[in-house]
Amino acid sequence: MLAKVEYGGVQKYIKIPQIDGNFDFQNFLIEVTDKFSLQAQLVTEGVLSLTDTSETEVDADTFDELVKSGVRNFKVGYRQYPITDIAITLDESDSSVIPDTSPSPASLPDPPASPASMPDFTAQSPASSISSDSTIILPTTRNRKRAMKADLDRDEARKRVETALSSNPKGEEIIKEYDQTKTLSVGTRKQMVNILVAEMVETYGRIPPMHVRPTYALGIVTLFPYLQDPYSKRGYEHFYDPQANTGYLAWRLKTVQRNTHDGFRECSRPDFQDSPTTHRESLLTGDQLLGEECREALSIMRHSTDKSVVSEKTRATFDYRQKLVHDQDATASVLDVFPRFLDTAGLIEQDFSMMFGDHVSGRFLARWSSDFKHRVITECQSLPSSPYVDELLAASDLQVENDYGWDSDMSALLLLLHLLPPTSKGQKKTPKMSSAQAVNHVVRFIKEGASLTTFLDKVDARQPFLLCIGEQKKKIARFFIVVDQKAIPCNAQTSVAAFDVLFKTHYVFSLSYDEALSAFYTFIQTTIYNIDVGTTKETPRVKELRAKLLQDHYNVTNSQRSEHS
Repeated sequence: MLAKVEYGGVQKYIKIPQIDGNFDFQNFLIEVTDKFSLQAQLVTEGVLSLTDTSETEVDADTFDELVKSGVRNFKVGYRQYPITDIAITLDESDSSVIPDTSPSPASLPDPPASPASMPDFTAQSPASSISSDSTIILPTTRNRKRAMKADLDRDEARKRVETALSSNPKGEEIIKEYDQTKTLSVGTRKQMVNILVAEMVETYGRIPPMHVRPTYALGIVTLFPYLQDPYSKRGYEHFYDPQANTGYLAWRLKTVQRNTHDGFRECSRPDFQDSPTTHRESLLTGDQLLGEECREALSIMRHSTDKSVVSEKTRATFDYRQKLVHDQDATASVLDVFPRFLDTAGLIEQDFSMMFGDHVSGRFLARWSSDFKHRVITECQSLPSSPYVDELLAASDLQVENDYGWDSDMSALLLLLHLLPPTSKGQKKTPKMSSAQAVNHVVRFIKEGASLTTFLDKVDARQPFLLCIGEQKKKIARFFIVVDQKAIPCNAQTSVAAFDVLFKTHYVFSLSYDEALSAFYTFIQTTIYNIDVGTTKETPRVKELRAKLLQDHYNVTNSQRSEHS
């Protein structure tokens, strides 16, 4: 929201900052100083005065309410201060009172306002006299306000840094290392700077305002006092020096700006997102646990035998888990931090529902058999004949006896893979994979009684796949999702329900699709689940197949309507 501000006869539009839905008075004054090229210390020293069109002074307590009520025009001037700075001079014979004539930092600028509107920092009291060697300076109202304001600034900065670190899995390790050693290693310091700059950019944009940057530096040395530089003016210049725009925060910020700028400059194509690895916020409004409460919940989950308690605590730590799986340095440890995924079925489905809601979570099971399965089978009948395709077509036909192949649902899913086969990627010199070879990236089978541990030790796949255990492929007793050589149990009773969990695993653990299965999974994502339609990159073949299958669907639907009418 914009406000019209007048200063020295000049009017400018200035954006009103918001924090937690409220219009922020202090940051608005800082924006005013930036816009009119005033010294920022005018705000911290409390010299600037803000009034509305009726010349009534506006303060922090009334600013938000006034703006929300429609007040958009303001004037900025300089506050008139009564002479309260006094010095008491004591000597052996007499005492006298003289004003404190030391200049305030706020008296440094030369604003265009008239002299009458300026605070008088040099006026002498008639009672002035020559001071002796014994002078006691009493703390003034203005000095007390300045000290209180400085304390509030430090406390706010500390809380901002502490919140940013506590909400990040690596941040908690940083705080713990400092508590133990009273310092940070070079690697840990780099992680802290990266976290804070990422939070700064996410909150304020690619180019955060100049007045915001020192706040993070102040917050660091306030939260970690042993990191202060005793020989610098403010103690935090090594993290951010406002005058030189240098320091660890400034350097990291410049790197981020340069990388994002190069990306914008070089890429003229649409900015498609990689859907499974896109960070998602929970759709639910329930409280999420952070900090000590989160660590307590993790401990409870590890030792509880009550599945309802495990489910509840897993739900309450969703945000923490999402930050963990999107941290490139910590992704591999997610199953170590949350080991109950390895022995409690249903947690993957729960997380997926928290991302997209139950209506999206249930789409595949609701639509595959009724809307897509038989159309995929029909479309595959026009494929060139091959032993593998012929075997899948036979297995998908419920009227044909099948003792060795997959059941009808899994066969139809694997036929879809033949309609969307792996493609070579640009100039990469990797051999093209056949559809039959790509099947092993979707599902594998071992007979009941075989060693699961031995099988997992030999797994070399990085992306998740479905493991089926049973006497025959069409009669599966147990399903597992294999991730990082670990088997996550799946409580699905059918192969199509187990595949549903496999797809959702990519989103819950922020795992990109297997390159050979990219078109296959993208079709399922956009066409059946309807996730990120229009923002996900799709191959022409994916779009062509969707048009074909959905056109057939609409033709059948319209034909049925005509018959009933």
